[in-house]
Amino acid sequence: MTSQPCDTRLVTITTQARLHMGFLDLDGGLGRRFGSLGLALAAPMTRLRLTWADEVVCLGAERERAAKIATTLLARFNIPRGLRVEIDEAIPAHSGLGSGTQLALALAAGLRRLAGLAADDAEDAAALGRGQRSGIGASLFASGGFVVDGGRGVLTQVPPLLAHQPFPPDWVIILIEDRSQRGLSGGAERAAFQYLPPFGAAAAGEACRLLLMQILPGLIEVDIETFGAGVTRLQQMMGAYFADAQGGRFTSAAVGRAMAALAAAGAWGTGQSSWGPTGFAFARNQTEAQTILGQQNVRGATKELHVSLVRGHNQGATIVETSGNGS
Repeated sequence: MTSQPCDTRLVTITTQARLHMGFLDLDGGLGRRFGSLGLALAAPMTRLRLTWADEVVCLGAERERAAKIATTLLARFNIPRGLRVEIDEAIPAHSGLGSGTQLALALAAGLRRLAGLAADDAEDAAALGRGQRSGIGASLFASGGFVVDGGRGVLTQVPPLLAHQPFPPDWVIILIEDRSQRGLSGGAERAAFQYLPPFGAAAAGEACRLLLMQILPGLIEVDIETFGAGVTRLQQMMGAYFADAQGGRFTSAAVGRAMAALAAAGAWGTGQSSWGPTGFAFARNQTEAQTILGQQNVRGATKELHVSLVRGHNQGATIVETSGNGS
C-alpha cells in the first residue's frame, strides 16, 4: 500500500507500563508452559507520534530500537515509504516494566492506522517476536487492567487471554526503581531460561491455586489483604526459582531491602516485576501509601532509590489521528 505524497496525517499512540507479577506453570507437564499475570500502570508511559517520511527517522528516547522495529514493520506491510517517529516519552528500558513490547505494539498499531490497515495486536505481537513466554503485554496494550494469560502450547502464537479484571481505582502501587541496575533481556534472558532448574508440578499447582483462590478473588472483592497475601507468596516462589539467574531473589539487593522494609511497614503484595530491577507493593489508598513510605525504616531503605506512587490503568492504548495542521 502506498500513500499520496501530500498525506500529512499524524498518529499519536500512548501506552502504559505494566507489572509482570509472576508465572503459573514453569513445569509444562500438562502440555502448556508459563501462563502469567500482569497489571497495567498509569505511569510511566510511552507516547510517540508517526508521520510519513522519505526514510525512517526516529527521534527521542529509544530511537535506535524504534528505528529497527519501524524498518521491520514497513517491510512486513510492504509499504514503500519511510516513517518519522517522534518519541515524547518512553517506559524505561530493561526495568521490568514492559518497555520493549509496548514500544513495538505502539509502532505497529500506529503504522496500521496511518496506512489504513485493520488493527491486529495479536498478529503484530507474534510477528515482532513478542509474547514468547508471556502474553500479558499484548493483552494489556489492548485492554489495560489486570490480566491472566494461558501460557504456551503446541499451537500457540500469542498466549491467550484467560481473565481480565479492572483494578480497584483507590488502590495504589508503590514502585521502587534502582536505576543503576538493568534486568535480563534478549540473549541473556533466553539463556537463563535454558538453564533454570525444574519447577515441578507441585509448585505449579500452588501457583495456580494462589491465583484462583486468593489473587483473583481478592481483586474482585476489593480485599487487598487476600490479594496481597497471594501476590506475596507467588513472588516468593518466583524469587526463589529465578535467584540463580538474577543473583538473588531480587535483581537489585537494594530493592530487596526496600521490599522487606515495605512489608514490615504494612504494604501488601511485595515483589519484583519480571526480571526487575523494579520492585512493587500495594496500598489501600494514597494516604496509606504515604504513611507507609513515611516510616523511618522505609525512608532509610529507599533513600538511594527512585520511589513513585501510581494507580492501575483500566484501559488500553490510545490512538489519535489528526491532520498535519493539528486539527
